[in-house]
Amino acid sequence: MSSNIPIFIPSKGRHDVGLTWKALDAMNIHRYRVVVEPEEYDLYRKVLPKEKILVLDADFKRKYDTCDGIPYEQNPRIGSGGKRNFCWHVAKQENAPWHWVIDDNIRRFLVYNNNRKYVAKYDTFARIERFVSNYTNVTMAGMQYSMFIPRKEKNNPLIINTRIFSCNLIKTDSPFQWRGRYNEDVILSMDMLEAGFCTILFNTYLCEKIRTQNMKGGNTDELYKYGTEAKSRFLKAIYPDKVELVMRYGREHHRVDFTVYKNVLKRKK
Repeated sequence: MSSNIPIFIPSKGRHDVGLTWKALDAMNIHRYRVVVEPEEYDLYRKVLPKEKILVLDADFKRKYDTCDGIPYEQNPRIGSGGKRNFCWHVAKQENAPWHWVIDDNIRRFLVYNNNRKYVAKYDTFARIERFVSNYTNVTMAGMQYSMFIPRKEKNNPLIINTRIFSCNLIKTDSPFQWRGRYNEDVILSMDMLEAGFCTILFNTYLCEKIRTQNMKGGNTDELYKYGTEAKSRFLKAIYPDKVELVMRYGREHHRVDFTVYKNVLKRKK
């Protein structure tokens, strides 16, 4: 199964690692482009052909809505949101009906079947694309983290109306944008659900992501080197009635009860 849906990989400070695009190469998926800072282009050019590199328009960082009222000039540490909106912009220019935005620290992609995980050898992205195209009100879908699917436990093949992390398939013409200095994945998911649209998280297709703060570069250096308390409190300020602050994984974290969203999938005729 082939697909023309573009895959964007925002990246910073990880030209010498390349986990995600190496994983895609291993699956024979080559429709990706790595989105880089202008000052890092030469570094990424050493490891990638120029057609695989997309240079960020810096205006998307300066104009990004951080949701805290602090101007970019006062605090330019905004994470990946500006790059992700740039990817959305490029997808619109290219008339792509959907587009993927994937973190640059995913070691491999997996297929989960009969309580076992297998390294994906085919284009699992295209399978998800084909599934969501059957519905009129799905605006985002994605792959579950492998760490959240323990072996020898029964799991539904997918979850409707929940957050999508790190591996996001987005309907390009949906009326949203990435926003927020922290936790923009959760904010976008909740923005869509609050507006009555559906999201779909696939447990059948998984991504094996390096844990937060365990890999140099990216948001580890820019936002999370002082811990994750700030980003949890930030999300609480955006959605105070939906977000609870808890201790998880040995640090202050957030919890959202997504079961309150009862949005119903609408299948195409």
